[in-house]
Amino acid sequence: MSKLFEGIRLKPIFIILIGTLVFAFGIIHFNLENGLAHGGFTGITLLLYYLFTIEPSLSNLLLNIPLFLIGYKLFGRLMLIYSLIGTFSLSVSLRLFELYPVTHLPLQDDMILVSVFAGVFAGTGLGMILRAGGTTGGVDILARLAEKYFGMSLGKFMFGFDAFVITISLIQITLTNAMYTLITVFIASRVIDFIIEGASAAKSTMIISSKTEELSKAIIERMSRGSTVLTGRGSFTADEREILYCVVNRSELIQLKNLIHEVDPYAFFSINDVKEVSGEGFTFDNKRRPLKPS
Repeated sequence: MSKLFEGIRLKPIFIILIGTLVFAFGIIHFNLENGLAHGGFTGITLLLYYLFTIEPSLSNLLLNIPLFLIGYKLFGRLMLIYSLIGTFSLSVSLRLFELYPVTHLPLQDDMILVSVFAGVFAGTGLGMILRAGGTTGGVDILARLAEKYFGMSLGKFMFGFDAFVITISLIQITLTNAMYTLITVFIASRVIDFIIEGASAAKSTMIISSKTEELSKAIIERMSRGSTVLTGRGSFTADEREILYCVVNRSELIQLKNLIHEVDPYAFFSINDVKEVSGEGFTFDNKRRPLKPS
């Protein structure tokens, strides 16, 4: 029994529980109350409710049970446990809001607002669950398979599957509501990618300069940032030259550009997006782990 729960941590479980509450709140208070569909297995549960009044909390469990075995084969014991927690927690959260809705929001006259908030709640909840290493079953497992073997982002795969389910939902919902639902799932997919990729988005800079040492020293002293010196060769001159690689927060980008122009106005540099960054100077406490000169 101890081996079964080996490696299970409380923090991911807590995040999954909060994520399912956020997701369920959005589904009940925005999608269900305003006649919107949804994507994935959640969209199927809503369609079953519209057609046969089967509560989403029940159909969510019934639809996901066959996928647990697939999830185990694909991702192993830990993810299976987190998926079980996510799926059961989602059904409990849905049932909770079905029985005790927090509030009634009369927004039928502003479906754009409904679509936006439905997408934000769904994306935030699912993003938290996925980032914690869990799923709510269903399309989440299929999305992780697509990411693992085909390199597709979780959000893009979910958007494609969602569009398919929404098309089927046209047998019950109006075309107008289907179009509003597409707005919802698109926003949700963007929010999911943002949460999974992290809010610590940064910028990486490749600097080619004849004053690499001066630039590196200035970056350390004036920005408290480290850098790495790489060796390259010019394609036209075939000369060996040094390339400085540096990662900074978005808010520090202007300061870095000004510093480069100040030290070497003739430096060539390129700037690229970094969707997630971890390590010294970003996720470590600088007071306890001071930067070391490169």
